[in-house]
Amino acid sequence: MSSINLPLILTLAVFVTGLVWLYDSLVLAKPRKQKLDAVDKQFERANLADKHQKEAYQQALEAAGKEPVWVEYSKSFFPVLALVFVLRSFIAEPFQIPSGSMEPTLEVGDFIVVNKFTYGIRLPVLNNEVIPVNKPERGEVMVFFPPHQPETYFIKRVIGLPGDTVSYIDHQLTINGEPVEEEVVEVNRSSRYPYRVVQETLGDNTYTVRKHLEPGRYSQYGSWVVPEGHYFMMGDNRDGSHDSRGWNEFNSGNGPDLSFVSEDAIVGKAFAIWMHWDSLFSVPSFERAGAIH
Repeated sequence: MSSINLPLILTLAVFVTGLVWLYDSLVLAKPRKQKLDAVDKQFERANLADKHQKEAYQQALEAAGKEPVWVEYSKSFFPVLALVFVLRSFIAEPFQIPSGSMEPTLEVGDFIVVNKFTYGIRLPVLNNEVIPVNKPERGEVMVFFPPHQPETYFIKRVIGLPGDTVSYIDHQLTINGEPVEEEVVEVNRSSRYPYRVVQETLGDNTYTVRKHLEPGRYSQYGSWVVPEGHYFMMGDNRDGSHDSRGWNEFNSGNGPDLSFVSEDAIVGKAFAIWMHWDSLFSVPSFERAGAIH
């Protein structure tokens, strides 16, 4: 997902336009008021019933009360930016899916909505939790910043909670010694990479995942113990997702284990698809709109 730091850009825009508005109210507005009073005094004996004198009065008022362009634009944009800032930072945020790592649940071109308060109220930009709410549960779809790319949004499914032992061997997911049962929904042998679609259930969440008929690199063998304050993430396209199973490859050998997502890196819970749009020159579709499972 996009690596542009939109929270920082939006925060700076709100701060700058708000500061301009405040500066205008405290400093620039007084001289304008004095000029307007002077115009009123100048025209106090004018015959405003006369068309020409009325026009002259109105033009003088407009000139005296005119705001600098930078003030005018800032005051126009600030309320809109402030509203977007509050909604995007604390309520919900839209994202577009750029890759197939979450297929079949999410397709390239899906536009999704992420709940920003389910996993706690967080400060914009800093992302520090200030008001705890809920913790992620197994099987939920979460947006976060991965440990190897801390400025890039990722979206995966929560597989392991703090303290869990997770293993993934020959496509068999096991959590704390209990194999996660699967039910085959579809088998496609005509694809370039033949695959099967299966249904899994973790906790209260039931969803479908895609697995190649031959286990890929990250599906052959792996076992992890999730540390406190961290989560183990996997994409639903199990052989087409770079996730907690492979991130530690970016470890230089001396650093911390990069397999897990810290609570400080959580962005929110993905809960709905609202539109699908393949490309700029295609027609948007709402056929896929609905809840994310």
